[in-house]
Amino acid sequence: MSARTALVTGAARGIGAATVSRLASQGYAVLAVDRAADDPVLPYALGSEAELSAVVEAVRGRGGEAEAYVADVRDPAALAAAVADAERRWGGLDVAIGAAGVIAGGAPLWEMPPDRDRAVLEVNLHGVVNLARAAVPALLRRPRPRTGRFLAVASAAATRGLPMLAAYCAAKAGVAGLVRALGAELGDTGVTANAISPGSTDTPILAESARLYGLPEAAVFAVQQPVRRLLGPGEVAAVLAFLAGPDSGAMTGAVVPVDGGLAL
Repeated sequence: MSARTALVTGAARGIGAATVSRLASQGYAVLAVDRAADDPVLPYALGSEAELSAVVEAVRGRGGEAEAYVADVRDPAALAAAVADAERRWGGLDVAIGAAGVIAGGAPLWEMPPDRDRAVLEVNLHGVVNLARAAVPALLRRPRPRTGRFLAVASAAATRGLPMLAAYCAAKAGVAGLVRALGAELGDTGVTANAISPGSTDTPILAESARLYGLPEAAVFAVQQPVRRLLGPGEVAAVLAFLAGPDSGAMTGAVVPVDGGLAL
């Protein structure tokens, strides 16, 4: 049995993939979960099964422990099965991280196709809710003293009004509110709930954001951050890895900006 186990959604690429890699390098056994298929409602490519397999194989190539698991975060039963799989494999679950996300926009809210808005809300917000419902009971099944961690990826969009991305802003604000409430509900159980709010990070979602705004490339977003560069997924994953560990026990219900100063 591994010393510590984790489940990460949105694991095929971007922040999710970087988080799988980071946790595995720190000795976690990681269940890497992703839909691993496109969504016909969304006009850009999502993570693939090949990308998910590549993330896992890279971990194994470095001597780490990871398994791929295909599940859509919009499906509560699929997430419950993923959590059960992690418990069967490794005897329990210590960390659950909701990093799955999609984006859609490019028009004012009242002009957006409703099915695209629905996809953004269901993946980005309801996907985190579904993960919490499946994973928190597993985290609580660990005996005291516990150091369980429920983490989610919000966004600087949780506090900034971004034009033509209303559903995305709403979903990420919902994630921030959700972890605050979970932190209060979990209380002194030893399990904490926190989120991070990344700024402009070099991921496929940012590339799609640039397309939606008619920009030539995602690098244009760098100028809005005081550090004057895009963040790397690994930099965001490093903060998630800290929050996943036992040294973050004094933090719960927090939404931590990892945004290159964008929120200043």
